[in-house]
Amino acid sequence: MIAVLLTGVNAFSHDFEVGGIYYKIISSSDKTVAVTYRGDSYNNEYSGQVTIPESVTYNSNTYSVTSIGDYAFYNCSGLTSVTIPNSVTSIGNGAFRGCSGLTSVTIPNSVTSIGYDAFYNCSGLTSVTIGNSVTSIGYDAFDNTGWYNNQPDGILYLDNCCLGYKGDEPTGELSLKDNTRLIGPSAFSYCSGLTSVTIPNSVTSIGYDAFNNCTALKDLIIEDGESTLSLGYNNYNSSGIGEGLFYDCPLETLYLGRNIKYTDYSSSYPYTSYPQRYGYSAFYNTTTLKSVTIGNSVTSIGFFAFRGCSGLTSVTIPNSVTSIGNGAFRGCSGLTSVNIPNSVTSIG
Repeated sequence: MIAVLLTGVNAFSHDFEVGGIYYKIISSSDKTVAVTYRGDSYNNEYSGQVTIPESVTYNSNTYSVTSIGDYAFYNCSGLTSVTIPNSVTSIGNGAFRGCSGLTSVTIPNSVTSIGYDAFYNCSGLTSVTIGNSVTSIGYDAFDNTGWYNNQPDGILYLDNCCLGYKGDEPTGELSLKDNTRLIGPSAFSYCSGLTSVTIPNSVTSIGYDAFNNCTALKDLIIEDGESTLSLGYNNYNSSGIGEGLFYDCPLETLYLGRNIKYTDYSSSYPYTSYPQRYGYSAFYNTTTLKSVTIGNSVTSIGFFAFRGCSGLTSVTIPNSVTSIGNGAFRGCSGLTSVNIPNSVTSIG
């Protein structure tokens, strides 16, 4: 019976409460906690003005408040304001979903990620200020808010973060505004009229499904830049592994001006952490791809980078490249010649 009771306690979302705010210990050794809800279900327990502290003391231990957990304030319609401290680095999925009484929010510079549905259906939320450190914004994070509904039709931005578009889908060449930092998940999925996309060097990450089913997209330019570009995936296939971000786009020409890394958006599918190892790179099996030019900022061509690109006939590799990963051009049956510069010291 004691074991059953202990199991029930551990199942609760919160570990302790201080000053009317509930916390879940993230790391006992690092002394970090997340703001959460009471008990084992959402109880609509927060209302009025809530100020989250940077640190909290419990049982003689002082913990740093580093995140707002999934659904922490879910459906707290009586919440009118929240102050988020500079210690918080992430806002979880659905964290403020349905907080219809919330009218404004300031997200500090410390926050790097905002989960999906984070502020969804906050109908009274008309003012959003976002820090300049955010590198990831989840799907529908600000949809159906007062702020969203007040935005004009066209490409939708929150500060320098591109969330997608409102109204008629963009067609032809996609042009993003200067200093765009990220492109959100599903931002331009099913935009069947897009033919050309240029990713500015200011963009640091592109979310999952951002260009899913862009069935006319033939030309892609990833501008030169020193920063590495993080890429998500297209929707998961039958084996639960995300296909490459441009897998279902009929790309014909590619200019690749930056190194690429892949971001795991779902812990449920561990293989997605290593797409280049399992063949799911951004351009995996893009059989329409005919020409690839690699810019002088690129230092490595990753594992299986162009695996299965059977239509690829030419590729230009600059002197900046020092390594070519395993299977980088495996299955490129149309590739008849490649010039490998002296800078390359390893070939997988």
